Order: sequence, then C-alpha cells, then structure tokens
Amino acid sequence: MLFAFQILHGYAQTKKIKILSSQYSETNEEEYPGATILIGNVKIEHEGATLECKQALLYKKENLFKAAGEVIIEQGDTIIQYSDFTSYNGNTKRAKSWGNVEIIDKEMKLSTDTLDFDRQNQVLFYKHYATIRDKKNTLKSKKGTYLLKEKRFTAKTKVSLVNPKNHLASDHLDYYTNTKLAYLYGPSTITNLKDSSRVYSERGFYDTNTEVSYFVKRAKLFLKDRTIAADSLYYDKRQGFASASNRIKVIDTVKHMVTKGNYAELFEDKDSLFITDKAVSISEQEGDSTYIHGDKILVTGKSENRIIRVFNNVKIFKSNLQGKCDSIHASQITGLTRMFDNPILWSEKKQITGDSIHLLSDKESNKLDSLFVYNNAFMIQKDTLSIDYFNQIKGRNIYGKFTENELRTVLVKGNAESLYFNRNDKSQELETITKEIASDIEFTLESNEIIQTKYFKKSEGKTYPPSEFPLEGQKFKGFLWRGEEQPLVMEDIFKKDSTDTKVANKNRKEVVENAEKAFQKELDRKKILSKSKFAPKNK
Repeated sequence: MLFAFQILHGYAQTKKIKILSSQYSETNEEEYPGATILIGNVKIEHEGATLECKQALLYKKENLFKAAGEVIIEQGDTIIQYSDFTSYNGNTKRAKSWGNVEIIDKEMKLSTDTLDFDRQNQVLFYKHYATIRDKKNTLKSKKGTYLLKEKRFTAKTKVSLVNPKNHLASDHLDYYTNTKLAYLYGPSTITNLKDSSRVYSERGFYDTNTEVSYFVKRAKLFLKDRTIAADSLYYDKRQGFASASNRIKVIDTVKHMVTKGNYAELFEDKDSLFITDKAVSISEQEGDSTYIHGDKILVTGKSENRIIRVFNNVKIFKSNLQGKCDSIHASQITGLTRMFDNPILWSEKKQITGDSIHLLSDKESNKLDSLFVYNNAFMIQKDTLSIDYFNQIKGRNIYGKFTENELRTVLVKGNAESLYFNRNDKSQELETITKEIASDIEFTLESNEIIQTKYFKKSEGKTYPPSEFPLEGQKFKGFLWRGEEQPLVMEDIFKKDSTDTKVANKNRKEVVENAEKAFQKELDRKKILSKSKFAPKNK
C-alpha cells in the first residue's frame, strides 16, 4: 500500500502537458475516446521542452500526447529533434519517435528511423540502425544509446566509425562527440584508408584527432611487410611509432622471419624494430628453424635490404648447429652473419672457435653455404669413447663449405695443425694417433667423419701407436673444451650463464693459460705415477 501511495504521489507531482497553441481543436469520443484533437500549428510545453507538429491527440487524463506531421521537439538549447511521428508520455517523460528521425545538438547530428528519448535520464536510444555525424567522424551502428550530459554514444552491433583517413569497424564501442575519443570493448579493426595498414584489438582506446591508439587485449598491427601481435600495443599512426609489451610476436611477411620478446619499439619511417626481454629471432628453412637469442635485437632496413643486429649474451640454436657470442650482425642482402667477441659454434660433434666467425647463407634458399673462422681458428671434436681424447684442428683461419646444411669441406689456412685419434671401424678400439703440421690442410667430411685429408707444404707429421704417443701432445696450445655451454635444446638459449662461464668469456686468454697449466700439472702427475712401483704394467 505504501509503494502504491508513493507511485500515486509521484504522478500527482508530475506536471501536466500544457497546450500553447492550436488552430483548431475538438473531441470525437467514438473514434478517439478521451482525446482532444488538435490541428494546425500545434505546440505544447512540458517541463522545459516544447513540441510542435501539424496535428495531435492529447489525452489529458493519461498525460499522453501523440503528434504527427513535421514533429519538432526542442529541449532548451541542448537538442532539437525532427520526425514524422512522436508519442510522448508526460508522466514518464519518455518520447518515442519514428519516420525520418533526426536529432541535432551542438556536437552532432543523429539520423534514424525509430528513436526513444528518456528525458528523465537524458538518454537517447535506438535499436534499428542510426547514423551519427559530427565535425570529425561518421558513426553507424545497429543499436546504441546517447547520454546527452556526457556526450557519449554507446554503439553496439555492426559499428563503424569513419573519417577521411581511417575506418573503424567494431562490435561495441563508446564514442564521445565532444572529445572525438573512442573506447573499444569488442573485436575492433582500424584501417588506414591511405596505406591499408590495420590495427586489431578486442579492448582499447582510439583518439580520432591524433590517430593515437592503445590496445590491451589481443592487439595486432598489420603493416605492409610486418605483423605485430602483443598483449598490449601503443600506436601513433602519424609518427609511425608503435610500442608493444608482453608476448610479442613480430612476423616479417616478406622474409618469413619471426621475432619475439616482451618489449618492442617500431619506427615505420626508419624501418626499424627494437625488441628486448627474452628477445629471439626465428627463421625457418625446409621445416628446420634457427633461433637467435640476445638481450636486445635490432632489425633495420626495408624488406629487401634488412640488417639484423643481436647484442649481448647471444645464443644460437638449430637442430644441427648451435652457437654463442656477444653480438651478431646479419645481412639479408648478402646472406652473411658475423659473430663477434669470443664466438663459438657447435656443429654436430664439433666445437669451432676463433676471434670472429662468419656464416654465409644462400639468399634465396636460406641454406647454409660457407663458414669463415678468422684468427686463432680452432676446431675440436670429442672422442666418441674417451673423455680424455679430443680430435683437434688448429690454424690461422678456417674456411668451411656446407652441403644441404651439413659441413662437408674444411680448409685450415696458415700454420695448420691436426690431431686425430683413430679407432677401428668395427671394434672401436683406439689404433693410432696422428699428428700433422702443414701450411694448409683440407678435410672432407661425410656423416660428421673425416673421410679424406689433403696436406699442402707438409712440414712434419707422425702416426703413433697409442702407447707411444707423448702425453704432453694430447692437446694443442690454446685448447679449451666448452661443451657445458652448448644449447642442447631450444629452451637452453634463454638460460643465463653461470658466473664461472661469464668470467671465462671475459678473460679467455687467462682461462686458456690456466687450463694449460692444469693440463701440464696433470701430465706431470701421470709421469710421476708411471715411474712408481705401484704403476700398472700395461699402460
């Protein structure tokens, strides 16, 4: 009863619709019971709003007004509405208009076929498509509401926001007609009409004035030769700048290369991409991927002239090739990849080191073609059965040739030395140990084994039975086995090096000298042991 009383009291407080003018009025209880018929220049007023039309029905008891013919509603200086028909309820202060409906305020113009106007809450809403135009943009959607006080449209279903530069398509967005800002709440795509670049997201913000956008859900940026996907993406179209965060994936659609990380910056005009935080570059060739990881990756240049630079703590992983260095410079123009600062490669069972290492790939097929190791070149292969024996090749420079991504030919150029522990093919017993010194040595490999050796200007060499080989000759000067640093699976490239390894990388010369001293100490111990009465009779 109290609730009913409050409703009745509220209606009692509602002001009645007031007739301001009419050329003719009458009643017809048979056709329009309870209504006053108004014809010609009809004008009414209700709580700050006026309504004009050609003819109308006024139901005084229900406080209801039905207008037809050139209907105009004015609400102070806020909006003007035009339509063919309108039904207005003075108790609820709600109007329903249909037929060529137009709404005009200081910020925009709305056109639709049917529109509801809640004057109590100052909200317009439509369910059968509408077009909203302001000085900057044209907004269309199937459903929507407009909050007059906030100047905000909430548009849903088949939404488009268009201006001369960009086209935005969405399922759900909020658009402010006074600031020209759009907030996206569903799958949305912004397409630049000049260069066809696109941005996609399912939640974000877009400033139609500055063409700046920020997305925080499933963001993707589609450029001419790149696609960037990330958890969050900031994009300034005019400046040609984008920054992305978390789970970033940059796809080079021309070179079929992928770069990943957790923070990236892209400069379109400079064709420059910077990526860090677990950064990795991935290229694929015939089903086999090459991963290059570093603290920072910088990709510059257009697709046909692209340079890739990887800085600090660089690691490489490929099924048949792994590597490590401090920095890499790779050119997609020449196909040349250069490794600097204590570089090392592992190819199958071989460890390759030098002052700098270069790899040349075929520009078309992306297959490995050649290997260049400059200054202090050293190749080591661990013996298959003994932890003490290492096959070794040493010289000034090493040049290698790949066939089908496998190292087949190796030329050691300048002060070449080789040491090989030769085993029986069937029994795998150690039969001989061969040590050679020459100006140059060329090796031919098959299935990762040397099948042919060619010496140039041979100076000395000898093949020993294992029992006669001098202990001090087992390792060349500068020998250092670094097998514990090799990435064995792709995930290893993200592992941080231990403190000992970092020190070794920074002080390579000192580490090599210490290793040689330790080896010599071990040799001296063995010599002493061999002279002892406790020494075994068979060596």
